[in-house]
Amino acid sequence: MEESKLMFDNCSRGNEISSNSKSPNPLAGDRRLVASATKKSLVRHPSLVRTKLSDIPLEPRTATGDHATEYLPILRSGAWTDIGSLSSMEDVYVCTDNLMSHHRTTRKHAADFACNHLPRFIVENEDFPRQIDRAISSAFLQTNTAFAEACYVDAGLASGTTALATVVIGSSLVVANAGDCRAVLCRRGKAIEMSRDHKPCCFGEKEQIEASGGYVYDGYLNGQLNVARALGNWHLEGLKSIDGGPLSGEPELMSTKLTEEDEFLIIGCDGIWDVFMSQNVIDFARRRLQEHNNPVMCNKDLVDEALKRKSGDNLSVVVVCFQKQPPSNLVVPAEGCIGAFLQKA
Repeated sequence: MEESKLMFDNCSRGNEISSNSKSPNPLAGDRRLVASATKKSLVRHPSLVRTKLSDIPLEPRTATGDHATEYLPILRSGAWTDIGSLSSMEDVYVCTDNLMSHHRTTRKHAADFACNHLPRFIVENEDFPRQIDRAISSAFLQTNTAFAEACYVDAGLASGTTALATVVIGSSLVVANAGDCRAVLCRRGKAIEMSRDHKPCCFGEKEQIEASGGYVYDGYLNGQLNVARALGNWHLEGLKSIDGGPLSGEPELMSTKLTEEDEFLIIGCDGIWDVFMSQNVIDFARRRLQEHNNPVMCNKDLVDEALKRKSGDNLSVVVVCFQKQPPSNLVVPAEGCIGAFLQKA
């Protein structure tokens, strides 16, 4: 069974396009971009191709020991969202126990488009599930270019979204991220970040932006976006074109083999991480799961706490538990304790 969790955060706030004119079509003349995902002749937009997909390693984030029998997690999940202090809800998520059974919904903007198409592009790829890293990377790029075509047909769709996808196949956990959503694994109480926030000011991202003709101003890509990677945003001048551009839609992949020590995974939009640090959110969620062992209630607890901490954004979070039982109490070994006795002379 393959279980997927995907989160999308619309990242075009404050950037609108007139509904009276069509968006420029940077992909005109090459319709293979939105054809079958299984064709080897698929051409990817040149601004998005930074490395060959075959060069992307599928390696654990942290080393784990060898096991005679592969550990198979028992998956339980839930989600919760809140509009927060904004006037509209722009986050979208989808959770499915089987990627093959994913159904489409109404299309409104880039986040909805990605939510509808990315799962399908993953399962239709000829590398799925044997080479899941290649399948997911290709699906991100296909979704990005397919949205450019859709925006040309319907200018009202013009927008952009960050995206994070996690897939569990057997004991393998794969996370693909483009933007500032974040996935954090709880490994026996320790926070293991399974994604990296793609902010324009980060060295690696800034280097790529400048090499592609862009610039970073006051922490914003070309003074417009506060993320360095995203799907869509074809309508924003100077970010994407047939000749390339500084806004990449290619995801960064991280993966690991799940073991008995892995308790749960938290996937959250940037509104969550604006007020929580990774270890902080793991500690909070772990205490709540110890109390009620309910991933849905845990999500609500996290959102409520983020609201109390004055998060100024939409709030969306997904918790995926890998065990039936709640997280155990952690006992500090006696030999690890250091004591001191002071007495006044």
